[in-house]
Amino acid sequence: MVTVRGIGIAALFALLVAAAPAARAGETPYAIELYNGLMSPYCPGRTLMDCPSGQATELRDWIAAQEKAGRSRQEVEDELYAQYGDVILQAPKAEGFGLAAYVLPILAGLAGVGIVWVFLRRQAARMAAAPAAGPRGPTPIDPDLERRIDEELRAG
Repeated sequence: MVTVRGIGIAALFALLVAAAPAARAGETPYAIELYNGLMSPYCPGRTLMDCPSGQATELRDWIAAQEKAGRSRQEVEDELYAQYGDVILQAPKAEGFGLAAYVLPILAGLAGVGIVWVFLRRQAARMAAAPAAGPRGPTPIDPDLERRIDEELRAG
């Protein structure tokens, strides 16, 4: 059963958590951003934050220590990139061979739009060239078949 006191304690706890300073004057520590923004070199397909390995824990501790020591985020990122290379990037850099990861999907999309456009133009041309078939009336029934149906209806 939920009591007023329980709700009050929960609300107080929520206020304390929300008011706790994460870092200086509302800034998010860049260490947390790096944990979530870099891929783990130890757990393929996982961010550094999600990797459960001990090596990833050591790397997270190292990043936090660098932040506490006053090193800039860019210095830490540069050192990590120099040590681990492209493995730690969530997306390839938009330069050199990595540029293909950005350009090829755009080219494929444009090619697909072009193919659909050509197909629709050809279909429209075929429709315009086809003789217009007017509405047809009902197909006449064979008189012998119609007579047999009438006999069956009268008998049944």
